[in-house]
Amino acid sequence: MIYPKITKSRMVFDLNGIWDFRFLEEGEEYGGKNQEGEEFLPMPVPSSYNDIYPGRDFADHVGNMLYTRTFTVTGEMLKNRLFLRFASVTHYAEVWLNGSLLGEHKGGFLPFAFEITKAVHPGENDLAVVVNNIVDYTTLPTGSIVRRKFPGLEDEVQNFPHFDFYNYSGIMRPVCLYTTPSAYLEDISVYGKMDGSFYWKIKERGEGSLQIRIKNPQGQEVYTSEKFRTDASGVLSGEGRVENVQLWDCKHPWLYQLEAVFAGEDRNADVCQESFGFREVHIRSCRLYLNGEPVYLKGFGKHEDSPVRGRGFDLVYAVKDIALLKWTGANSFRTSHYPYAEEMLQLCDREGILLIDEAPAVGLHTGFSATGMLGGTPKNTWETLKTAEHHREVLKDMVERDKNHPSVIAWSVANEPASEEEGAREYFSPLVDLVKELDPQKRPVTIVTYEGSSPESCKVAELCDILVLNRYRGWYDTEGNLKGAAALLRDELERFHLRCPDKPIMLGEYGADTIAGFHDVNARLFSEEYQAEFIKAYGEVFDALPYITGEHIWNFADFATAENIRRVDGNKKGVFTRDRKPKLAAHVLRERWKGQEKGQNDDGDCSIGCRNFKHAGDSL
Repeated sequence: MIYPKITKSRMVFDLNGIWDFRFLEEGEEYGGKNQEGEEFLPMPVPSSYNDIYPGRDFADHVGNMLYTRTFTVTGEMLKNRLFLRFASVTHYAEVWLNGSLLGEHKGGFLPFAFEITKAVHPGENDLAVVVNNIVDYTTLPTGSIVRRKFPGLEDEVQNFPHFDFYNYSGIMRPVCLYTTPSAYLEDISVYGKMDGSFYWKIKERGEGSLQIRIKNPQGQEVYTSEKFRTDASGVLSGEGRVENVQLWDCKHPWLYQLEAVFAGEDRNADVCQESFGFREVHIRSCRLYLNGEPVYLKGFGKHEDSPVRGRGFDLVYAVKDIALLKWTGANSFRTSHYPYAEEMLQLCDREGILLIDEAPAVGLHTGFSATGMLGGTPKNTWETLKTAEHHREVLKDMVERDKNHPSVIAWSVANEPASEEEGAREYFSPLVDLVKELDPQKRPVTIVTYEGSSPESCKVAELCDILVLNRYRGWYDTEGNLKGAAALLRDELERFHLRCPDKPIMLGEYGADTIAGFHDVNARLFSEEYQAEFIKAYGEVFDALPYITGEHIWNFADFATAENIRRVDGNKKGVFTRDRKPKLAAHVLRERWKGQEKGQNDDGDCSIGCRNFKHAGDSL
């Protein structure tokens, strides 16, 4: 799906703003028309609805909600095809136009669109979106619905997320209309390599002729061609080469632009541009390489989360976060635990930030409790969950949306699943294969695992190109004992390396809840000093092991979660507060990352880290 931009052939019309909003009662059906006497609230789009108005019942509503607005269509707009596009609606959307059901979409973090050329008329049109926020064993992320009985009260329906972040929902990202000519470009795929060669593939609708142009970062045309191949399904493809290519990397994020001109039989050409970079990612001898040079990932797990807006799109916070990320000396982050807004990826392309792009597959573990924490009893996770087909569709949509971004250097299929249970390999193997098949660049693929999935019990390690491990030694266990935590961490990392000696290993999460402003001379739990010492202890382990290819601390900034007694106003593991003020740890990381180059062997020799290492893991 091509990102909506104004071009010589396309118009884009913003439908963001104040919409009318109300909850639908349990069992209430929306038939395409508003009933007389209904009361609506003004609701900003995009945003999460939850924190806009006071009231616990408002914030924690379970079920359907209704967004409505009108928009005007002109005769000029109807000379072309007209599309309605949602960047994301969380978690399920039913779209009504002029009283008729236009379509539906499942999945809360990726875009979808409908052609509405014949469904609209000149003048004012009525648009309504029924949004459902329930998470269960068929959705990604997952959750459970519980109906509770209390003496003398009506039944209470609660939806418990099986993930440790607040279930913000609504029309979360921008909504727009866009036009195309009758014959139009549907999708563009482009990949540039280190030697200047590039490959492109284009899906089009209709008959016509195609011209491809490439412009360098200075805007000069460096390639043009009207030669292409057509496969059995009608997809057009070709390749070329650019001399003296400027490679994309963290220090010099040079962006080229492919311009495709598709002229239909009426000679009304569709013109689209797609930015891309010439760069290559590969793995050799347990090291990650960018453009043939070893790269060490320094950064964070993150969330799209900010006060009042919740998980709603916010360009101001996106730019602020990248600025702070670069201030610390970080070069990367993971889009935990869902694909982020397209605009954030575009910003990372421009600023040279490396991304692990993650599917919204979190909570795939029946042992998670109602608060997203482990503590429940596993119930044959891979027989219980009904997510496999939806997981495939989400991965297809994610790769299709993000495939051209040079900032995306790896894909994460899931976060902290029950990867230690029987059936995990059978569930994930076809999904990993699917991502590799869909991605024209064949970037590394991983499944991020948790502490219960040990070197001896993990069923998916061999499926991963990079082992990304979430570990909280010194917090959820061995709390307060950082020497013991570091010893346990190093032991486990060495056991994983013995099992998978050619795979890079990185920490995808590690951290400690920290109350901003709480200080303790003895670095007690929850103090800023403890978080700082925690980071230092883990850093010493990373620096001692040459096969460690990165460190992503959890979390970039404090964020909202479901209420529970282990969370005081949300998760406080942020290096920054929720409103982006630095804790002591931010300065510790800045000192570490700004002045440090990872002390690994440039030839990728990992033998130093495992020499003379003998323990029970040797049998793997």
